[in-house]
Amino acid sequence: MNKTRFGIFGCGVIAKTHAAVIKRIEDAELYACADISEKAALSFAENHSIKAFSSLDEMLESPDVDVISVCTPSGTHADIAIKILEADKNVILEKPMAIKTSDCDRIIEVAKKSKGKLTVISQMRTAPDIKKLKSLIDTGTLGKVLLVELNMNYYRDDEYYKGSWRGSKKMDGGGALMNQGIHGVDLIGYLVGKVAKVTSIVRTVAHDIEVEDMAVANLEFENGALGIITASTAVPPGFDRETKIYGTCGYAHLIETKLVRLIINGKEMPCEKFVSSGAATSNQFLDSSGHKRQIEDFIDVINGEELEYIDENEGKVPVELIERIYSSSI
Repeated sequence: MNKTRFGIFGCGVIAKTHAAVIKRIEDAELYACADISEKAALSFAENHSIKAFSSLDEMLESPDVDVISVCTPSGTHADIAIKILEADKNVILEKPMAIKTSDCDRIIEVAKKSKGKLTVISQMRTAPDIKKLKSLIDTGTLGKVLLVELNMNYYRDDEYYKGSWRGSKKMDGGGALMNQGIHGVDLIGYLVGKVAKVTSIVRTVAHDIEVEDMAVANLEFENGALGIITASTAVPPGFDRETKIYGTCGYAHLIETKLVRLIINGKEMPCEKFVSSGAATSNQFLDSSGHKRQIEDFIDVINGEELEYIDENEGKVPVELIERIYSSSI
């Protein structure tokens, strides 16, 4: 079978992760890149010994590119994804899928007509402990879920936002929730289900930015469970993401994607020790194993295998919930 050829559009920080992951996948080939900055594209291409296209349009015209990873600022995702789908090519879209639910809906409509497929990076879902916990919940082993706690209390200094699109409504769409917190929001929806009611307080307290650096949300899920989300980029030194799920028959405590405590019917189950990656204080630290698993699955999907995958409909879910949190803020 021929290798699936990848192009990367947007040659910034997260593009390095995509490039490294694609190179580690046996059935994939990193073929090309493009960027609105010709200098950035040429430098990235030289570093990875690949072809540099002068524009996204030129990349779309190439019959040698099967999949395009979109690694551009969040506010550009919708228009770029639509353009790629209209060219009937496959898309890997970094989170968030878009910064507005209405833009997610635009992508979904185009995807219905396209020969290309789309996946939204939600790499936490692929982690072994997450899959294990999902099974424990779905089979009723934890009993009825009663309470969910999601704490995403990170720290980003002023330099992180300085001279960047980060922190702007136009390009970031939101802050501690839409940027740093969207994977956690996606995860609790994946594990527990849809949210029926939301109330929140969303504020900007410590940074000179247009979006929030502090948020607290109370949730009521459709299955009756209650939940609370805290999210921040303003609490030094920054803390790893924690998720706690309480059921009538058990309790699960995640730090990032690792189960660090699991109790079932009063019995303590063995768990591995968590080792921090440093992501709570820096966007430069990233475990790419989840990206690799998701991209491998996506390759199988575009090659015709019938697999469940994180498509455009799934990608919309956390964006919609975050917008509801924003709109319900008192």
